[in-house]
Order: sequence, then structure tokens, then C-alpha cells
Amino acid sequence: MIPLVYSPLYEAALPGGHRFPMGKFSRLYHFLLQKGIAHPEQFWMPERASRESLTLVHTPEYVTQFCSGTLGAQPLRRIGLPWSPALVERTCTAVGGTILTARLALGYGLACNTCGGTHHAFCDYGSGFCIFNDLAVSARVLLAEQRVRQILIVDLDVHQGDGTAHIFRAEPRVFTFSMHCAQNFPGRKQQSDLDVELPTGTDDATYLRVLREHLPGLLEQVRPDLVLYDAGVDPHIADRLGKLALTDAGLYARDLEVLSLCVSRGIPIAAVIGGGYDNDLDALVERHALLHRAASAVYTRY
Repeated sequence: MIPLVYSPLYEAALPGGHRFPMGKFSRLYHFLLQKGIAHPEQFWMPERASRESLTLVHTPEYVTQFCSGTLGAQPLRRIGLPWSPALVERTCTAVGGTILTARLALGYGLACNTCGGTHHAFCDYGSGFCIFNDLAVSARVLLAEQRVRQILIVDLDVHQGDGTAHIFRAEPRVFTFSMHCAQNFPGRKQQSDLDVELPTGTDDATYLRVLREHLPGLLEQVRPDLVLYDAGVDPHIADRLGKLALTDAGLYARDLEVLSLCVSRGIPIAAVIGGGYDNDLDALVERHALLHRAASAVYTRY
């Protein structure tokens, strides 16, 4: 069975009414179990990411300031989340979850986190609800451990993975590919190794055609030992921060495409759920679960 990663610590006790949907992670876990998409024995419990792991990407000063609660008001406003000890625990555990997911992918060929995708975090500051960059930290950890030599990051969140692009701008061992809405956050884009910008209102057929034009060739060009996949559901037509027009069927087809291309070629792939924003948390959870439905189908097929 495909390994999945979850921790109750993915939820942070934020003040009531805050718009960041922290409650979605536990809801996703229970939804996967209730619908029979996953079974309890598939889940692995992550450990908190160590300071040593975090500082492979982030500056020691930034890590210390965030974890100790001494980060200034302006950097916290840029992140968009109120600081608390619970948020520190949640953030470090989520990064640990993606590290574990990447390691499991190397062993099983495919693994999924029920969290992750904090791609707006830079080396020395956070942004857009992202504090530490779990994709970047996981890549650096595996490279440092010499488990891999080449990594491809496939970022299909609706927003450009600007932090990830900047972190790896001079790193030949990590290729960054971001396919995102052109007219969306962040206002100032960074340069990924490959950026594909989509116009507002892009639908399923166009999105899938563009993806198929790029991803198979990238796999041949980069020849990664591991793919880190950010499967954000914010390209959905109902997402309040998205601006694209994918349906549930389109998101599912996208995830099947990415996972199948990698697994059929024997390329390990670790997937995270990425962004998704909807006041209806039940609808949002069902969208995030599409990744796990697709992963189960691909794992069974191959």
C-alpha cells in the first residue's frame, strides 16, 4: 500500500476566525479513512524537522527568531499568520512530514503527505502563509545524505513557487518547474528553471495540454532521482484565490498524469497537497483528497 504521512500536530491552535484553513489537515485525514481511500496502517507519523535540517535552507537567524517568537511584527505580517508556540510545532512537524514523505518515496516509489507545499518561504523570511520551505528543506536533506543526485520539483499550485525558485537559482542539482496563473500572487515573480504562465480562466483541456507539452520532456531532460510534486488544488474554479478554472475532474486528471508519468518510468515521486482556499472546508478537503485517490489508482496500476 502507498505510504501516507500525517500528524495531528499539522493543526495549529490559531485564534478563532482566522482565514487560513488550518482545520483542513485533520479533516483530510479522517475523510481519507471514512471514504476507504486510505487505511490506518498506511499512515506514517513524522518527527519535527531538526534545526540542522532547517538551516540547510534557512538562515540560522531566521530559524531562531521564528522558533523563539522574536520575529518582528512586519515579517509576521508578510507571513500572514499570528505567531504561537503551537504554530512553531505545527510548522516544524509539517516540514518533517515532507522530509519523511520524500524518504518513503525513495523506498516505495510513491508517497504522499497530507500537508506541505510552503513554496513562498525564502531563505531568510516567510510569505503567503509559508514559514519554512518544506520542499526546499527536503531536497537539501536528501542531497546532503547523498540519497539522490538530481531532483525535479514540479509545482502545480496556482501561485508561482517563488521561494523555491530563488533558493535553488544557482543549484544545478535541483530543477524547479512552476506552472501557475500569470496574474496572481506573488506580484513579483522569481525565475524558476522553467516557468509556464497561464492566463486567467484556463480550463481543464488547455491546462492538461500545456502540462503534457512540458512534463514528459522535462523528465527526459532532467533525469531526476526524485520528483517533489506540489499538487495544490487552488487552480480549481471555485478557489477564492485561484483565478483558473479547473474542475474536480481536471485536478484528478492532472494528478494522474504527473504520478503516472513518474511511476511508469521508475522515478520516485513524493507529493504534497499544496494550497487550496475555500470557506467550505468539506469541499476543499474533497479536492485535496483527489491527489490521494489518484495516487492509490497509480500505485495499484503499476
